[in-house]
Amino acid sequence: MKAVIKTGGKQYVVSEGDVIYVEKLPGKEKDKVTFDEVLMIDSKIGNPILANASVEGVIVKHGKQKKIRIFTYKSKDRSNRKTQGHRQPYTKVEITKING
Repeated sequence: MKAVIKTGGKQYVVSEGDVIYVEKLPGKEKDKVTFDEVLMIDSKIGNPILANASVEGVIVKHGKQKKIRIFTYKSKDRSNRKTQGHRQPYTKVEITKING
């Protein structure tokens, strides 16, 4: 059974036993998390969200992704050069059950 869930402004196709990386969620490791915004289960399509459907999971860990470098500048102007770095936080979730 597959489902499409929405969290953190993104959509994920999941099935039971999958491990996904999503935007950081509140909670500690081994806490249960429920995704209520289910857009589709198998071939049942919601308008826009399926009623009485949810996906349950367990938080495996929190972390940060690899660092990306951001370099901004204005051409022909030697003084406006800036380098920044960013590490996006994530939550690793294991999907345990699809209800619906």
